[in-house]
Amino acid sequence: MVRAGPPSSGTSRPGSKRLARTRRSTSREPMRVLITGAAGFIGSAVVRRLRERGDEVIALVRDARRASGPAGPTEYGATIVEDDLSAVDRLTEILRDAKPDAAIHAAGSYRIGIRKDERGAMWDANVGTTTRLLDAAEAAATKRIVYVSTVNVFGNTHGVIADEAYRRNLAEGFVSWYDETKYGAHEVAEQRIAGGAPIVIAMPGTVIGPGDLSQIGAQLSGAHDGHLAYVASADMGITPIHVDDEVMGIVAVLDRGQVGRSYVLAGDCIRLGDALALAAAAGGRKPPWLRVPNALLRAMTPLGGLIGQANAHEIVAASAGVTYWASSQRATDELDFRARDAENAIRDTFGPA
Repeated sequence: MVRAGPPSSGTSRPGSKRLARTRRSTSREPMRVLITGAAGFIGSAVVRRLRERGDEVIALVRDARRASGPAGPTEYGATIVEDDLSAVDRLTEILRDAKPDAAIHAAGSYRIGIRKDERGAMWDANVGTTTRLLDAAEAAATKRIVYVSTVNVFGNTHGVIADEAYRRNLAEGFVSWYDETKYGAHEVAEQRIAGGAPIVIAMPGTVIGPGDLSQIGAQLSGAHDGHLAYVASADMGITPIHVDDEVMGIVAVLDRGQVGRSYVLAGDCIRLGDALALAAAAGGRKPPWLRVPNALLRAMTPLGGLIGQANAHEIVAASAGVTYWASSQRATDELDFRARDAENAIRDTFGPA
């Protein structure tokens, strides 16, 4: 099902303070959870939350040195296992040795505008690792698996707000290689569900917060600090959600999500230009006044290599006029999930101005 999207400017519920909330069990036994991508932006925050509530965490990381950095899983007391997720046999061995109550697959690669010679690596990072992890989980008889997908699986929603029943029009193609690889990984998870695998899928929106190194995160930071000279793809539709709220949602999916179901965990549906204006306001600054028209962006894509963007065409195709809007209503209804509004999510990304 879909709902009509919001107007082209403005945020939902401006000024309201709405923090992530999920039902609290009166008593619970600590869990033993294995998580991939544990040194990443979302993964490390999941590790922190699980450790805060007393769970034992086995953190799979590609490089143990990253795990020991600030806000890394080592700091939170997780058990570190170094593995690049390249071999099913090794993953099966890790899962059998760890005997987790559940596994969270949060590893992956997110970047828009990659070169063609980088596509194979991204396909493996998103589709390959998902396939191998699920193969290993089946071999090790892992009891519960949370796969961290994305609302990008819906593709361009063309101004409507999708829910979990939404299906993209594949005839339109994919707007980016990231889009295609995450769709492929999501399909792998759904095929395994159809075969009886105990998988629940979390679908994050546009996750922001301290430590966000994404392209959107860089733009928000530039607007906040007054360094962003212009706004491109101002009409791009995003769903900014603070990483702490996202983590509360993923943990709720882990605890109470129904096997076989997907849960969108997203924030307000707004435009990128409005998000940048909120970031500028949080920094006590005016938003960039210059907005580059989409037609000009498309005309300039052949010059991308001259300005350090090897695949500017993909960057524009994945942003100009594209909406990645989705509703968290199912997670609200079934998991009592709430996230703070866009204004507070962006403000809390930077702290006091």
